[in-house]
Amino acid sequence: MAEGSLLNAKRPPMFCPGCSHDLVVRVLDRILARIGVDADEICLVSDIGCSGFFDVFFRAHAFHGLHGRSLTYAAGIKMCRPELTVVVTMGDGGLGIGAAHLVAACRRNLDLTLLVLNNFNFGMTGGQCSATTPTDAVSHSGFLNRLERPLDLGSLAVAAGAPWVCRCSAYQEDLTDILEQAIRFKGFSVVEIRGLCPGRYTKLNRVTPKTIAEELEAQGVLCGPIPGLQRDEFGDAYRREAASQPVFPRPTGVEARFVPPQASRREIVILGNAGQHVVTAGEVLAMAALSAGLHATQKNEYDVTVLRGPSISEVIIAPDPIDYHACEKPSVIVALADEGVKNRKGLFAQLSQDALVLQASGVEIPPTAAVVRSVDFRTMGLKHAEWALFSLALLAEMNRVVSKDMLRAGIQLRFHGEVPESVRKILQLNA
Repeated sequence: MAEGSLLNAKRPPMFCPGCSHDLVVRVLDRILARIGVDADEICLVSDIGCSGFFDVFFRAHAFHGLHGRSLTYAAGIKMCRPELTVVVTMGDGGLGIGAAHLVAACRRNLDLTLLVLNNFNFGMTGGQCSATTPTDAVSHSGFLNRLERPLDLGSLAVAAGAPWVCRCSAYQEDLTDILEQAIRFKGFSVVEIRGLCPGRYTKLNRVTPKTIAEELEAQGVLCGPIPGLQRDEFGDAYRREAASQPVFPRPTGVEARFVPPQASRREIVILGNAGQHVVTAGEVLAMAALSAGLHATQKNEYDVTVLRGPSISEVIIAPDPIDYHACEKPSVIVALADEGVKNRKGLFAQLSQDALVLQASGVEIPPTAAVVRSVDFRTMGLKHAEWALFSLALLAEMNRVVSKDMLRAGIQLRFHGEVPESVRKILQLNA
């Protein structure tokens, strides 16, 4: 191993004899030594396939991820650790699987170097056709590659906005210079390195370093900075813009002033329908819990359509931090409408005899061992939209889960001191 080499002596490069990937590994090692980057200042990011071995062949930081997703991991690493030299390797298989991530990376222009080792097939998994397999090639995917136009990576990268792009061969004498320029470039650089897969592809197709060079010449030279696409590197621009934004105030703390009716963990599920303010009621309950020094989480149903609101809110309050936010065995269920009940009907069979169900009159609920209290909200003069909030008042009246003082505090916290008339009416009913 040459002096200054970052190759891993405990895991030396190992490819099929004649594989062009081996050439690229050694060229990359020479470049890293030439530019004088220490091992702890480098991160190699790869995915699945033969190109995915790069991360173990070097004595440097590494991340090995899912097929086609290496650019997403690299983006996160570079944003968090902008001082690192981040090099991404993928094959033509990962290119096809993660092409949307490539387009995003070209548009974004983070300071990453992407090396796409293109040997025109999925070499590791059997020689199936990839996104770059020529239509006239023979592959182990039968006729499928004859039905699809091969992807021109260079043209795609330019069209998507990459400021530095190069098509080249693993056998070019100036490959070292090309990769050095790509790594030194301040921005997103894409290098397509075409080579041979002797284990699969060249057994069925006549491909040589000479034919690769001829194809590259026929396509035209594409190597270096792209005119018209030079711009600020994304990370620098992001940090500059972020620094100019107004600073958001820190969240105000909630003073623990009250003693909760029960100190143990409680799970409360509000089952209603659109317009009943079940999410608001859940927020009030969670904030009421904070006023008693408890931890609280809220998990709401996502309403599929814009014009229909959520029908379910799940709240957990507990003396200890809450790691899992789903209610599995509720202490209280507030059943306000058939829609919510139908969506969570399985919960009722799990309720213990100590659990409570507040059931709005006219709403059917499944059989349950819990205590069921029927409530006729209409005879109380309450509008449909007020039922969920008044259910909290009933719980406070029963000193169940929340006390009256906690409820008042939760309402003040939720409405920031400007309490709506409908909520004041509920408080008065609960006075």
